[in-house]
Parts: sequence; structure tokens; C-alpha cells
Amino acid sequence: MKLVFMGTPEFSVAALDALHDAGHEIVCVYTQPPRPAGRGKKERPSPVQTRAEALGLPLRHPVTLRSEEAQAAFAALKADVAVVVAYGLILPQPVLDAPVHGCLNIHASLLPRWRGAAPIHRAIMAGDAETGVCIMQMEAGLDTGPVLLRQATPIGPAETTEQLHDRLADMGADLIVRALADLPNLVPVTQPDVGVTYAHKIEKAEAAIDWARPATEVDRQIRGLSPFPGAWFEHDGVRIKVLGSQVRDGSGPTGIVLDDALTVACEGGAVQLTRLQRAGKGAQDAIEFLRGTALPRGTVL
Repeated sequence: MKLVFMGTPEFSVAALDALHDAGHEIVCVYTQPPRPAGRGKKERPSPVQTRAEALGLPLRHPVTLRSEEAQAAFAALKADVAVVVAYGLILPQPVLDAPVHGCLNIHASLLPRWRGAAPIHRAIMAGDAETGVCIMQMEAGLDTGPVLLRQATPIGPAETTEQLHDRLADMGADLIVRALADLPNLVPVTQPDVGVTYAHKIEKAEAAIDWARPATEVDRQIRGLSPFPGAWFEHDGVRIKVLGSQVRDGSGPTGIVLDDALTVACEGGAVQLTRLQRAGKGAQDAIEFLRGTALPRGTVL
């Protein structure tokens, strides 16, 4: 098919590669403009821009699609379909209507659960047993369109957002190729009104660990915010991120280290910290981290 691809972060790259490998004619790739990043605040292209350039694909990164000029330029591509994956701009109705088959979105949840910006984080933080990917026909509402295909997958008991992100990116890439191959035969299924939840953007204030919360909630917070923004605690005035954890048996005053394997008492149980990162340093497994940072039994975090 003749298609436009619209995406920005790393999550989108697998789908771009899959569509290219499947032989579709990608007439243009839309992505967010380069943003200042790093200590030098040098402009950095998005992962999708980097990949599109490597594939030799035409590229655009408008700051808005609301102008008549931008909408006319999009319509002039005369695409059969647009595939949208975490693009980051609202698509006005003229853009949604321009391709012959409209705009299809790869969404990383089992809609209508977790509409919105952070469905992978929220699924883990809420303790969902499963999640998945939906191919959705886009409309003006936020992730409200009918679903063409869906695929579910269990969430592992120790799985982090990073790990689940990578699995769902590959699932979405496979699912969109299947959807386009069978597009005339797919029956859109209207989302039910029951079970709607919203995956609001992750706020920095959510990252501070409160050891007085139940152990299961602390564990889900750690895994759900790993690797970004990273749940954290402070020790001796230094902020330490926790990027991996497991629920363990144990009891004691909340926040106290119970053993020499970084098991920390929480409400109604304990959490073992398995991967950590000091400010300005790389991530380390707990055993390696403890060689450089003493957090012995009895330490209060």
C-alpha cells in the first residue's frame, strides 16, 4: 500500500521497519522536530527520524498540523492509509480524512483500558495481569476509535516498563502488517463504554518511593517507572534510582533494610531492590551496586 508513517519515539521504530520490510510504499515519514537533549542541549533527532534517514525515506517534522498549508501538503501525498504510532501531535479532522482508508493507530493497551499517554507504565503500576496491542481506526476523540485487531499478552511478575515496551513494540509491528494485509476484511469493533480508563502522563512527583505503602504497590511503582523516570529514594543526601525489584516476605519498621541483599520493609511485606543507579552513574545489579555503596542491614532509607 501507499502509506504515510507518523511516529516519534523508539517504540515506533519496529513498526516502521516492519512496514518497510513488508514492501509497502512509504511516501513520507512524519515525526517530531529535533529537540535539545543532553548536557550540551544539542538538538537531537527522534529515533524515527534517525531510522527514516537510514532507510532513505522522505521526512517531514512540522510543529503543527493545524494550518491549511500543512493539511494540504499531507493530502497531496494521496496515501492509501496513514499508520500512527506515538507520534505526539493531535491529528485534525482533515488529516484523519485525507488517506483513502483513514489513519490507523498502534496503541499499547487493550482498549478501552488505558487510553492516553502512558499505557505501558500505568498497566504495570495498576497491577494488571495482562495488556496488549490494538490497531485502532483513529477519530477525533482520544483513543476512542473502533478497534480492527487486538492481541493480548500477560505481564510478567518481575517485568519492567522497558521490557514490556520492547515486547509490545514488536507485537504492534507484527499486528499492523497483518492489519494492512487483510484490511478490506477487517470489521471495526466499537469500544465499549464500560471499562474506560485513562493513562495520564507520568508526573515526576510519582517517582518518589514511600516505603509506608504496601509492598506490592512499591514493587509495581519501581517496575512501572523503570527505566524512566525511575522510582527513587534518598540516602545521605544522594538520590538513588531503583530500576528493578521483587516482592519478598519480611517485616519491620517501614524503610529499614532487612538483610544484606537490599530487602526493604514496606507495609505488609518487603521489596528486594535488584537494580539501582546512583546519580550520574550507570545502572547496576544490586550485588555490584553494594560494592560501591554501603546499605547494610538496619539502614533506614
